[in-house]
Amino acid sequence: MCNARRVTSEPLPPVDRETSTELAALAKVVARQRAEMERLRDLAATSAVLERAKGVLMAVTGCTPDSAHEELLQRAKDGNRTLLEQCWLTLGALPPKEQPAAPPTAPPAVAGSWGSAPAGTLDLADVLGDVGRDLVRVGSPHDLAGCLLDHLTPEVDADAVLLYERLPEGGLALIGHAGLDPTLAAQWHHVPPVAGVPALDALRSGEPRWLEDAALDSTRYVLIGDPPHQWLTRAWLPVPAGDAASVALGVLRRRGGPFTPRERELLRAVARLCAGRLRAFDGPPNGPDGDVSQTVQAVFDALPGAVIMLTPLRSAAGEVEDYRIEAATPEAVDVFGRTGRDMVGKHILESYPSVAGEPLWQGYLQALETGRPFEGEPFAYQDVVGDVPVTATYTVRAARLGEGLVVTWLRHDPAERQEQRLADVQRLGNLGWANWNLVTQEISWAAQTYAVLGRQPGRRPVRLERLPELVLPEDKGPLAHAIARLVSHGRPFDVPFRTETPAGVRHLRMVAEAVTAPDGTPVEVHGFVQDLTAQRSAELALVESERAMLLQRGILQAERALATRLQHALLPLPSKPVRLAGLRVEVAYLPAQSGIHVGGDWFSAIELPDGGALFVVGDVAGHGIDAVATMAQLRFTAKGMVSTGSSLTGALARLNQLLLHSRDSQTTATMVLAHYHPDRHVLAWAQAGHPPPLLVRRGEVRFLERPGGMLLGATGAPVYESRELRLEPGDRLLLYTDGLVERPGEGLDGGFARLAEAVRTHGCGAAGSLDAMLTTMLADERRDDVCVLDIRMPAEETQMPAEETQDAQDTGEAGNR
Repeated sequence: MCNARRVTSEPLPPVDRETSTELAALAKVVARQRAEMERLRDLAATSAVLERAKGVLMAVTGCTPDSAHEELLQRAKDGNRTLLEQCWLTLGALPPKEQPAAPPTAPPAVAGSWGSAPAGTLDLADVLGDVGRDLVRVGSPHDLAGCLLDHLTPEVDADAVLLYERLPEGGLALIGHAGLDPTLAAQWHHVPPVAGVPALDALRSGEPRWLEDAALDSTRYVLIGDPPHQWLTRAWLPVPAGDAASVALGVLRRRGGPFTPRERELLRAVARLCAGRLRAFDGPPNGPDGDVSQTVQAVFDALPGAVIMLTPLRSAAGEVEDYRIEAATPEAVDVFGRTGRDMVGKHILESYPSVAGEPLWQGYLQALETGRPFEGEPFAYQDVVGDVPVTATYTVRAARLGEGLVVTWLRHDPAERQEQRLADVQRLGNLGWANWNLVTQEISWAAQTYAVLGRQPGRRPVRLERLPELVLPEDKGPLAHAIARLVSHGRPFDVPFRTETPAGVRHLRMVAEAVTAPDGTPVEVHGFVQDLTAQRSAELALVESERAMLLQRGILQAERALATRLQHALLPLPSKPVRLAGLRVEVAYLPAQSGIHVGGDWFSAIELPDGGALFVVGDVAGHGIDAVATMAQLRFTAKGMVSTGSSLTGALARLNQLLLHSRDSQTTATMVLAHYHPDRHVLAWAQAGHPPPLLVRRGEVRFLERPGGMLLGATGAPVYESRELRLEPGDRLLLYTDGLVERPGEGLDGGFARLAEAVRTHGCGAAGSLDAMLTTMLADERRDDVCVLDIRMPAEETQMPAEETQDAQDTGEAGNR
């Protein structure tokens, strides 16, 4: 049942009187069970002390468990003591009530068993007595390992203690450890059944394994540790348990040297002493004979409904990892179809795997830790009745009983489920039903109807003809007219209206229809009222948003039209290539395909008074009218300064100051200035943070090395330098803005490589096409403007004197010059 899908719903209404009677009977049964559990805990405690005392005798005398039990009974009888008193006396934790002469069997039996041991036998007996007293208080194999380490450290210099249990498939599982790093313990938590594992060898042979030569042992065994030689000596001893041992005790030491005979004898005795305590961990919780367990299950066999009793299974750290089913009623069923007694002994995560990590699992933990009962939300579960799937609704409750839990499933009947569904529909749909009987004048409203209309639930429902009194004055007429038509002629209606509530004005909707008598007279009206305030508010907000968007769109369109006209007026494009100072110049300008479409890219290609030519390509950050205005300012200022004799670097320095002292001091721009001297066929150029020009010469494509220069408007003291390039017949030079090479998700190096390849493919030779190159480069949507100056020296020009063409670096000009 726990693996069913949860459905969100309100808490179900209280159960009826019959269910309450059943719960009272169940409470009495639980009270009897609690008393029985108290008795069982006392019995379990007595059993634990008995097992410890038997373990001490086994360690001291080497006898079997049955012989140790008979010895304790005989000593109790000889000393006129109870068995429990004799156990405490044997463990040394409880002095006898009287001190008669020692029975002749007790001291000789203890002393005689060590007759062949080396000196220090009494010391060993004292150590074992101390260990036995402390072992009574341990509650898990992990605690047992810690207890052993505390006692063995001063006796044998132990640095770590491990307890491994043999698994059915032959491997080992670490069930307890002390002195071991948690990470290392996790790595060695499971050991497969491979050769060379000393713990496995000890269990298979039934004899201890003494590892006292680290170098030799590392060649014969798989050793625990990282590095393994941090423990120079180790001992692995089987813990006796009948015919075959299933637990191995490991003692690891950092010091070298063999174990002394006394240390070996002590470790063998401690291993025998652990046997009884380990059996107590694995034994049945209700006593060795299981009578009490059968009694509890017999009680559960008579209980109605689905109920199970759980015992938590804890990890070495004390955290609950799972629960064991100790008893189950016949109506309890798990995901595998097991019911009642067939579920006993199984684990919750086995019987109900989907409960892991769910709120139900957290509820179990909460009930176990706090003692407060937990009740989960109702959930749907599909039963199979007569091969037909039937969906039912359940509520799970968990209550602590002793150290365990009693978990019950309460199934809700179809009427409750139908009522809950109707309440859910009204709550989720924010509507409430209403019914008016026109003959008896009875009125019925759902609780949600009061909430929708904003009325107190304690007030009487409103008569149908007085319903318009709750409506705002401007909406009364349509609702009153619709009600009159319904009552007179049975016409259904669906009318929106508004009402004033303490929370403000609400937008409501009423849908109603009539139930008529055989003669057609309406005798009853039923319908619902729905709150549409949230929907109406969203509609109004959407209308307001659309109005704002239309206004903003109009402003953007007007700004774009103005900026476009300004750009066309300030930056006219030639319709065909032009010749300047003997060079063929072609211009391309492509605006961005997104945004306002008007940016700050510009160019200049003019003839200077000295017969040379000025070429400029620039890019102002941003788009719109401000970018166009800054572009015009820089373009005309640059032309004016170079035309009047300013050097290229000096012009860049003054343009930088112009931007720094403009209205928007945050504006930046990049630029390339080039001055062509036709008499020497030399192009002098400087740049301010702009991409390098691209030169095509005799089929070879390369980018020019840029002279120093910071972008305009970035700093108050930049340094600008210039270079010279001697042009040869057939040379082609491209000046461009960054929109040509930039693409989202691609670095500039990738863009430069694409440009070089496109020019190599479409731009070499006299017939090289600028349009073809641009088509290749701008196949995708453009997010920025693109401006290109294509400068070519015709091949038919008179050849220049043969000399090596190179970029000659100018002396440079300071930015403030």
